[in-house]
Amino acid sequence: MAAKIVVACGSGVATSATVAYKVKKLLAADGIEADVEAVAVADLDEALKDADAYVAVVRPDGEFDVPVFNGVAFLTGMNQDEELKRLADAVRDK
Repeated sequence: MAAKIVVACGSGVATSATVAYKVKKLLAADGIEADVEAVAVADLDEALKDADAYVAVVRPDGEFDVPVFNGVAFLTGMNQDEELKRLADAVRDK
């Protein structure tokens, strides 16, 4: 079964979709199957109900029941390798 990863930004359109595509591609290259969904922050609570991880493009507000990862790292490439390793370790074998 594929891991479910939620990526959220303000509108759930441009930035989160870009990060979601990149995360899915990077995880696939590492042999990890994942369903990566881009959503608006307003829809985050509902989207996280059955998620394995949350990649936050904007600073997360509050606490979550799933591990949270820095989406800006995937957008800019800065610290991307470290964040990808953390994410892969969290969702591997889900």
